[in-house]
Amino acid sequence: MTNQAPKAAGVLISCEPTRARLFPGIRMRARAWAVRYTTTAATGGIIEATGTVLVPTSRAPHALIGYAVGTQGLAPRASATSAQLAYGLEYEAGFLAAGLRRGWALAVPDYPGLGTGATHPYVVGHALGPAVLDLLRAARQIAHEHLADLPIAITGYSEGGCAAGWALQLHPTYAPELPVVAGAVGAAPADLLDCYERHQRSPYAFLLIYGLIGLDAAYPNLHATRHLNRRGRLLIRIFRRTHIVAAVILGFIGWLLPPFRVESCVDEHPLDDTDVRAHLELNRLGDSPPSAPVFIATGRWDQAIPYRQTVELNARWAAAGAQVTMDLFPRREHITGGLTFARRAYPFLDSHLVTPNHRPRRVPEAS
Repeated sequence: MTNQAPKAAGVLISCEPTRARLFPGIRMRARAWAVRYTTTAATGGIIEATGTVLVPTSRAPHALIGYAVGTQGLAPRASATSAQLAYGLEYEAGFLAAGLRRGWALAVPDYPGLGTGATHPYVVGHALGPAVLDLLRAARQIAHEHLADLPIAITGYSEGGCAAGWALQLHPTYAPELPVVAGAVGAAPADLLDCYERHQRSPYAFLLIYGLIGLDAAYPNLHATRHLNRRGRLLIRIFRRTHIVAAVILGFIGWLLPPFRVESCVDEHPLDDTDVRAHLELNRLGDSPPSAPVFIATGRWDQAIPYRQTVELNARWAAAGAQVTMDLFPRREHITGGLTFARRAYPFLDSHLVTPNHRPRRVPEAS
């Protein structure tokens, strides 16, 4: 008898013990589980994805958090958060450890493609949002951790803000059974078309390459990279194998060298293609409201994601009836904004998670 692939999203396929390190050689105070589960692709098909579930060992968790990480890169396996955690190289490990100290269990997706050897649909909300929600579904199926009765919150910054925002927006219709009580969205690229137009001649122009790779991965029939010339196709082959640190370095080098600027890498600009623009518009965040209270924030000096995108997202969600709290951090750019975001977002989430109906469970004393 042959095993048939699951036909539903959010199914836990496997759960195995793994390692999670804060730094090389320093373990996190958590039980770590490597999870394989099913989720929905941007085109609607069922695919497999991977992630990590972290459960604090210092006390029983009082909440389950969908923690969406920022951009890790496109290298299919090396950029997976699960791999970074195993070696102690994950740059958001400190934020994860802070969540564990608060008594949160954390469901951390690798995102589609990363961890499975496929191509990651970078910042494509219709792929990232389901991946967050379906990992939460899968985490609740780890019977021996007893996570199914915990309240849920969702948070993320940068690409993680995109994933978290889409998970919160899709939750009422995609996964209404999940008890999501709050969310936090930081520096989300809510309008991809605006991001692309902003960065065509900036040091972050490499994000256009990342974006085209992501669109092709999410929508194979779109052929978003078909307008690239030979030089552009070479850059695609290089960048699809990079971790984000290498991509940033290569991006700044390319910004300094005119032969590697956008206009020299295309026969026709992809943004002039109506189908490409339509798919970017399809993944614009903010058209329907989350059902839970949401904190959204960014730095006013953010050099990667224009702060006005957060302002506009706040306006769209508020107009649709969402309960949104916005904060704009003065004198904060993208990295320092991430630090401030965590300091503001975590108390916001806990204020909704610790309610009379969801008190933290006591850890039984040893007999």
